[in-house]
Amino acid sequence: MTAAARTLWSRGLVAAMCVAIAGGPVPAAAWGVDGHEAIAMVADRALTTAARTRVYAILALEPGATLSSVSNWADQIKDRSTAQWHYVNLPRGSDCVYQPQRDCPGGQCVVEALNVQSRRLASAVGADQLEALKFIVHLVGDVHQPLHAGFADDRGGNTYQLQAFGRGTNLHALWDSGLTRNIAPDSQSLARIVGSQLAPQLALGFAPEQWAGESCRISSRPDFYPGRRLDDGYTRTFEPIVQARLQLAGLRLANLLNRTFASPS
Repeated sequence: MTAAARTLWSRGLVAAMCVAIAGGPVPAAAWGVDGHEAIAMVADRALTTAARTRVYAILALEPGATLSSVSNWADQIKDRSTAQWHYVNLPRGSDCVYQPQRDCPGGQCVVEALNVQSRRLASAVGADQLEALKFIVHLVGDVHQPLHAGFADDRGGNTYQLQAFGRGTNLHALWDSGLTRNIAPDSQSLARIVGSQLAPQLALGFAPEQWAGESCRISSRPDFYPGRRLDDGYTRTFEPIVQARLQLAGLRLANLLNRTFASPS
């Protein structure tokens, strides 16, 4: 890990710990900057010609913008009114089956946010459509991070402290950026690695509740919570899962955009 990467990870860790200590909601920064950018890069490569034309016509409202460059916007705006859109908490022992009334009161969770923003993307115009696109690019990534469909009792892994890669951290921060930066030092390298993997044999259709269930089942595995000192066995087991989730997020994002913009009108 480079010095610059260590600095960025440390800053993200400090921010995550501050939120956890303050008693606020689970931090929104799933996958960190590099992970979200890599997901967007994978999606960009999988766009149809018609979808690419429409997507980049929308992005042209911000000259020079790309899917990758807007992929972290939803975190950067630091809007407390949308903070709950980045995750969903499912009860332990619930078999990871999403129930809207129980798990998403008032529609304030990543599953319902994706449903609303996908409809908005298809029907809005101008700045509203651009904002919907920005939310979707980010939130598709969020819902594929296992701890963004984790458990409220430990704040999505934020209160689970451990030592990893020579420093103190928590499980949420480890999955946000520690594991991805152990795989690759930057988003472009990460996208190349993720994009070269065999595509997961899972449905690519638009089903945010299914995606959350998949993430929850990963975070519910008996080996998901490591010992208090991370070992090589954990990284060998879970880094391939990190790569699969990043790739699947990218492919599903592309599929959503391809279906929404099936014609270049």
